[in-house]
This record gives sequence, structure tokens and C-alpha cells, in this order.
Amino acid sequence: MRDLKIVFMGTPDFAVAILDRIVKDGYNVVGVITAPDKPAGRGRKLQASAVKKYAESQGLHLLQPTNLKDEGFLNDLKSLEANLQVVVAFRMLPKVVWNMPEYGTFNLHASLLPDYRGAAPIHWSIINGEEKTGVTTFFIDEKIDTGEMILKKEVSIDADETVGQLHDRLMHLGAQAVSETLDLIKEDQVTTSKQPESDTKLAPKLNPENCKVNWEASLDTIYNHIRGLNPFPAAWSEMQNGEETVSMKLYAVQKEKVAHSLEIKSIVTTKKEIKVAVAGGYIILDELKLSGKKKMDAKSLLNGFSFHSDAKML
Repeated sequence: MRDLKIVFMGTPDFAVAILDRIVKDGYNVVGVITAPDKPAGRGRKLQASAVKKYAESQGLHLLQPTNLKDEGFLNDLKSLEANLQVVVAFRMLPKVVWNMPEYGTFNLHASLLPDYRGAAPIHWSIINGEEKTGVTTFFIDEKIDTGEMILKKEVSIDADETVGQLHDRLMHLGAQAVSETLDLIKEDQVTTSKQPESDTKLAPKLNPENCKVNWEASLDTIYNHIRGLNPFPAAWSEMQNGEETVSMKLYAVQKEKVAHSLEIKSIVTTKKEIKVAVAGGYIILDELKLSGKKKMDAKSLLNGFSFHSDAKML
């Protein structure tokens, strides 16, 4: 049986759940690597990452390098004498880092590789209307998310599930996968498999362009797009409301499959409901945020905002 000395690398909340499982499983975490503090909020005060806050609460040795190739950082990393590195939601590592420990460096990725390599696998699995996804552990190599796979765990995606809900389910599934992977490495029982070299679906970084709603798409496509970005970073659209153009973020929505003769993108309102006419039905806006205002439900917005008779999405 191997005596594991682990360095953990990660930044957001998703990574915290995995690090917490490693600690609670009793593994020896000799160091934690996370992103430098970043200014955030209106006051632009420096904010620590979720992983840093957790590491400090547990008294774990912490490093926050700005440059992963910096000689000082590499010397600090070597001094920890780790024989295994675990990476969850961190940045791309140079070979000098991932190749350092005796038992390698493995990553947890929130998809069933080789599909959805990239920065936003959970979002894109929903946006693309997938019915299943999962998590994969694999040993890191020179390219992004291409290394030899250790194990996979699969789950179904509910038809109305949001990215926030799926994120949390995969976070807990990922903690289980990492725990099982560590047990295999500890017992020297790992058998890996190469990722197939077939055409794969990718999960590129989200940006304003690919988060904007295309109201000319089909009902299901629009619905999947919005729930695949709810609650973060949120789909967005512009609306023509009389002479005014209003920007908004869209959160909770429903879809209504029904025939109608309305112009695509036109907005229909009642005292309680806001609907957008699309091909094949309506997208019902349950929760949204107009630029400069708080997030609110449709009924609250309708109490204080007037929609023009020919209001439409752009």
C-alpha cells in the first residue's frame, strides 16, 4: 500500500467539496495551490478563492502562484515532497508541474470524456440538450482534457434541470469519483484507458456572444440554452420597448408548446405572466433581471414596469 502525500489544486466552490472529501477520508494533504486573491464587487476589494478559505479553515499549507513556471514557486512545490497531485477546476498546468510527482497528476472533469473537453462542460451538456453526463478522472498530459482515463461515473440530466442544479449533483459525484480514484492509486490498482480519437463535442469558455439568446431558434433550443446558463452566468437578451432598448438577464423560464400566429420575438404580457413568441410555442419568463435593477419574478416586474404594446426581443 502506497503512502500518499497529496498536493491539491483548485479554485471555486466545486473544488472545495472535493478537497473536503479528501481531507475527511484521512489523506495527507501536504499543500493546496489556488488562484491569487482577486478584486471583486463594487469596492474592488481583494477576495480569496473558495479553496483558499477552506484551506485556511483546515490549517493546510497554501500557495497562490501568479506564474506556474516561476522558479520560486517550483522550488516551493518541490519542497512539499508530494507524490501525487489532484486537480479540480484549476488552470492548465505546465509539464514541469504535472510531471513532478512520482504517482502523477490526475484531474477531475465534469463530463464523460472525451465529450465536452474545455472550460464549461456542465453548461454545454444542458445547452446541447444532452440526456446524460457525468464525471471523469484522468491523468494529465500535454493537451487539455486528453489524458488517459482512470474512472467515469454517469448520471442522467433531468429535462428541466438547470446548470446550477446539475453543478451541485456533479460536485458530489465528483467527490465520490476522486475518493475512489485515490483508493485505486493507494492500492496500486489503477488501470487506465486511452480516450478515443473520434469527433467530440466541445465545451468552450462562455462569453457574451454565446450567452445571448437567439430567439429565432426552436422552442427546445432556446429553453435548453437559458436553463443551461441559469443561474450563472445567465443568458441575456435585448428588448425593444417602444423607443427604448432594454438589456436583461434571464433565469427561470418555462416552455409552452402550442401553435400560434404571432410574430417571432414578440412579447405577450398579462397581469402575472411574460411570454415570448418563438417557433413552436412560447418561452415563459418566470425570473429575470433588467439592466440596473434587481433580479425579480415576472409578477413583481409587471407591477412596476410597463411593456409597450409592440414590445419584442431583439
